[in-house]
Amino acid sequence: MLFEFSDEHGELRRTVRDFFEKESDESRVRELMSSEQGYDPTCWGRMAEELGLVGLIVSEKHGGAGFGMVELAIVAEEMGRVLLCAPYLSSAVLATNALELAADEAAQDEILPKLASGKAIATLAFSESTNPWDLSAIAMTAEPSGDAYQLSGEKTYVLDGHVANEILVAARVGGELALFHVAEDASGLSREVLPPLDPTRRLAALRFDNTPASRISSGDVSGKLECALDRAIVALAAEQLGGAHRVLETTVDFAKTRFQFGRPIGSFQIIKHQCADMLVEVEFARSAVYNAAFASDEDPESASIAARMAKAYCSDAYLHIANRSIQIHGGMGFTWEHSAHLYFKRAKASEILFGNASFHRERMATSLGFGAR
Repeated sequence: MLFEFSDEHGELRRTVRDFFEKESDESRVRELMSSEQGYDPTCWGRMAEELGLVGLIVSEKHGGAGFGMVELAIVAEEMGRVLLCAPYLSSAVLATNALELAADEAAQDEILPKLASGKAIATLAFSESTNPWDLSAIAMTAEPSGDAYQLSGEKTYVLDGHVANEILVAARVGGELALFHVAEDASGLSREVLPPLDPTRRLAALRFDNTPASRISSGDVSGKLECALDRAIVALAAEQLGGAHRVLETTVDFAKTRFQFGRPIGSFQIIKHQCADMLVEVEFARSAVYNAAFASDEDPESASIAARMAKAYCSDAYLHIANRSIQIHGGMGFTWEHSAHLYFKRAKASEILFGNASFHRERMATSLGFGAR
């Protein structure tokens, strides 16, 4: 697919980069990842009110900007550069897409304006302990209770589930996959923050014990939720691209200024080769991400394959680049005071989130008819 960035895309990138470099420098990241909430509500409000980023892909009729996946990928890439601590992937991407694609009009009218304004944070609870990233493995059922439903069971790896006040849950009704809304103070709902591999992004387990819920979809929404998840995968791949590119930049800068045997280590052939390999991986990742973003906006038939291709490649590339960066930095790269290990942890956690490279390559092979015989 041929794709081209406009002047408006360039201005969007410059604007968000300037904002995030001021609001999410390393000292701020370390402060927020140690806080109870894990993000800064004031910064979140500014992202919504001043820049319109929280409602970037929310339709205009619901108070958003009505942009597409290309603009979202640009923003996500810039967030990945600075390890932004914010519930963006959960609320502004995954939950928003689930509502836009799968929810009924009444739920959209009620929830989307609150998300676009930054006054509410949403999450989509779909992962369960068995095959957590496969929607077909969802086993939780919703039991009718008068005019509503009740949910019992557990969802795990819920993005920002500890702070979300608009909780969307995927569960089955008579075999069909449906979307439900649960109030933040619903009876029988409990939350537990999971031990973090990446302290800059919080995951939670949500437990439901005869918890009242409202069904906000009609029919089976498996395909619509798969599409919402594909779009979240593209945004995550864009984050991985941004992080990988930032790691490359800092590693090259270090190689120019770190002297060994009277010369910068960047002058040694082995360091040159490693930095060149990292650059190639970054540029391939960039092609994969924006191919997926443009496909999502313009070519729905290839969008799912492109999304999985981007996630698979970016997962491997980011982790490889973060690992090489630590090797080039030497012992200091392993220390708590250095930022290299923060990017490595984000790379490892992002590799796993929504399925690792092997998971997505297998799904691609199956979609293309190359499954096991």
